Amino acid sequence: MTLHVDKLGHGPVPLVLLHGWAMHGGVMAPLVEALEDRCTMYVVDLPGHGYSRDCGLPLEPRVCAAAIAAATPPAIWLGWSLGGLIALTAALEMPQQVRGLAMLCATPKFVRDASWPYGNDATLVHQLATDLETDYHATIERFLALEAMGSADPRAELRHLRTLVFARGEPDLRVLQEGILILETTDRRAALPDLTVSSAWIAGRRDRLVPPQAMQWSASQCAGSYQEIDHAGHAPFFGHAALVAQALQPLLASTHPAMSTI
Repeated sequence: MTLHVDKLGHGPVPLVLLHGWAMHGGVMAPLVEALEDRCTMYVVDLPGHGYSRDCGLPLEPRVCAAAIAAATPPAIWLGWSLGGLIALTAALEMPQQVRGLAMLCATPKFVRDASWPYGNDATLVHQLATDLETDYHATIERFLALEAMGSADPRAELRHLRTLVFARGEPDLRVLQEGILILETTDRRAALPDLTVSSAWIAGRRDRLVPPQAMQWSASQCAGSYQEIDHAGHAPFFGHAALVAQALQPLLASTHPAMSTI
């Protein structure tokens, strides 16, 4: 089975959209709607997720980036959460394929340590990995609650995430474990100055999973732009899709000058 990619929208700018851990491309629907006149979007279900559940590829950033590049034209790549690590990998290693990079609530290093104060608790991430083995659904539920924290209406957002997460079937336990390992071990901070494409770093001011400071620091390392979405948590395209689209506008215009007038 091949990687599942939906082609949506009819705008002039090609845009690849990558979702986060345990999700699927369908969760990006509000952003797709907000950008459909500006972008032609390639909305990916990552390996083991959604309609790509049985594709057989590992959830490894370089492998994913290569598979996505083979299935899509040169484009701006937008990665949300875990998807940002895949988009960042592609932008660093395949700049001929990635015309611009948008990091949405995504960071080059997820866990906190002595050298990185802007990460999440390593114990929390390790516990998620352990709990997957014993209580799969409860672990995903707990992660969804973390994603909803900080939003203007966390209960409503959590209900929405619960509805969406299994809308395309359950994600493969194997890739969920691989995803946790990626979050535990990946660190692309040192590579940021080598990024050659334009980048936009868009944070939710109330995000409890990826601190906005992590994204602001990252933008400063690669001459990228940085914006915060007020009142948004980890998934700012829920309830704030128009503001996310607005924050993306300069990046879209940088690759397609006609977009500066839209």
